Amino acid sequence: MKIKLFPGARRWRDASDPFGRRGAVLNLTAQGIALLIVAVASVLVGRLGGLAVLGEYTLLRVLPWLFGVVFSCGLPVASTFFLAGPHRDDPRLRPTITGLAALGAGAGTLLWLAVTPLLHRELFTAMPSGLVAIMSVTVLTQLITVWGKACCQGAADMRGANLVIVCEELLFLPAYGIAGLVGMRGIDAVVAGMIGGGGAAALTALARLAGTGFFRGWSHPSGSLSRAVLRYGARGQLGNLLMLVNLRLDFVILGVLAGPATVGVYAVASKFAEVMRLPATAVNYVLYPRFAGQDAAAADRDVRRLLPRALAGTIAMTPLLAAASVVVLPLLYGAAFRSAVLPSCILLAGLSVEGAAAVSSAYLCGRGRPGANSVGMGVGALVTIALDIVLIPRAGAVGAAIASSMAYLVTTGLLTTITRGMIRRSVTVAVPQGGEPA
Repeated sequence: MKIKLFPGARRWRDASDPFGRRGAVLNLTAQGIALLIVAVASVLVGRLGGLAVLGEYTLLRVLPWLFGVVFSCGLPVASTFFLAGPHRDDPRLRPTITGLAALGAGAGTLLWLAVTPLLHRELFTAMPSGLVAIMSVTVLTQLITVWGKACCQGAADMRGANLVIVCEELLFLPAYGIAGLVGMRGIDAVVAGMIGGGGAAALTALARLAGTGFFRGWSHPSGSLSRAVLRYGARGQLGNLLMLVNLRLDFVILGVLAGPATVGVYAVASKFAEVMRLPATAVNYVLYPRFAGQDAAAADRDVRRLLPRALAGTIAMTPLLAAASVVVLPLLYGAAFRSAVLPSCILLAGLSVEGAAAVSSAYLCGRGRPGANSVGMGVGALVTIALDIVLIPRAGAVGAAIASSMAYLVTTGLLTTITRGMIRRSVTVAVPQGGEPA
């Protein structure tokens, strides 16, 4: 069924309750399918290309995305907030964020080309420098894909967002398969698969936006609105980047200090442990635009109710996933990856509190306080960097897992503390001394 979100987005939103329980379940399903596809892709790349190629594939999945979101000043996270919040009916908003997406994609792509010699020398030593340069294309495609997905999320088109979530992982597989059929092997096939699949995913995101009327009824772009979007995006993206440090910096440090083979082992451990993040990510995904569209009192009520429930859910999952890792990892990836079991279990211990982090982060960003969210992420990032430097040279993948696990625990503790402090301040303001709620 074709949906028309512009105009009339709010009527469609209210009718389908995309930011409620059903929306979270559907997003969890999409996230689970995407993670399964990533696991299949990792198995294929690992078995066909070996540990070193799997490590390079892992780094190439992270770095182009990083270039895109950094040089768009956090446009994806800001697009969700502005499309869900008070500015959603401003006809200048959509042309403004579209122009910013184009500028960010161009800037990130050019910077990748400029630093290709450094990337080749420090991280991708086994790859020809020409292949590293060609991967600049994925900076553009990944940013457009992520931005399109964020626009669907903010406009309450959760079906569209879920479609892009699946497609951005799924479309690598046929492109990688075609590369193999025409005779490409190793990292050559991986690069071809990422470029082909990334381009198809970006087109899918743009087609979904076009089908929902995103590109109709525009006014002129606004300079003042651009500045507001970029200010929010920069503050919000700082938190996302610091979270990425907690999740992915260890891959880079492992690549420099221990080599691609160790990165391959750790990638397997990390991907399995991040199954824990699926329900938390789904909850965060629907609560962020929901909190952005609520008044303070409604958001406070929801976060008080949902935070302990989300925490209990991820704690309950931890022993089950730890036991499963002992069997699943060697079975799927082969005996060479048995060493990934211990790092996976260590990571699961840190991710056991991810439910509380997801709700707290959604609340802080949705209430217009992305800087507060970034504070918690920043302290966790400092823990990651310090412990990575100390532990990775001594313990390799196990040291990286210990560092990340400690960072997850510290980050969640801080985010929860900041969130509870905001709720208490909100209650104090709303209930004058000696009186009834205002």
